[in-house]
Amino acid sequence: MSLDRPVAPNPYDLLPQVPSFTVTSADVTDGAPLKDDQVADAGNTSPQLSWSGAPEGTQSYVVTCFDPDAPTPSGFWHWVLVDLPADVTSLDTGAASAALPGKAFHVRNDGGEQGFMGAAPPAGDMPHRYFFVVHAVSEPSLGVDDAASPAVVSFNLAFKTLARAVIHGTYQH
Repeated sequence: MSLDRPVAPNPYDLLPQVPSFTVTSADVTDGAPLKDDQVADAGNTSPQLSWSGAPEGTQSYVVTCFDPDAPTPSGFWHWVLVDLPADVTSLDTGAASAALPGKAFHVRNDGGEQGFMGAAPPAGDMPHRYFFVVHAVSEPSLGVDDAASPAVVSFNLAFKTLARAVIHGTYQH
């Protein structure tokens, strides 16, 4: 059953432009289907990510995973990790389920849990895109707590993002 709707634009193209830097992954190949490990009903494991080239002045990072193709007007947040220390430049596979460095914390994803929720599009729907984004932040703390919604985190990022690194995978059930 296809929900017969147009593909949403890349949501990061709709934001004010900021410089980019590099993010790579042993688990996500840009533009390719996700591994079972990153699928909710298979591995449900956050991917390995490494980044480099963040601008001078970066004081922390926020890591997110967003699906703009979810059948909602607001997409679906799969992962929101806030206040990663500036000296952290990689996350191991499964880091969302492990002890976090420094004062880093998760806000609830749209599945209602603090951590990573793997890909879970409706059966038969079009391929969904999962944007894994590392945001270089100009402050040591984004200024939110773990009760914030992903939308509040995103709103704060609009004013404190120095640069953004993006890699995306796809998944169709």
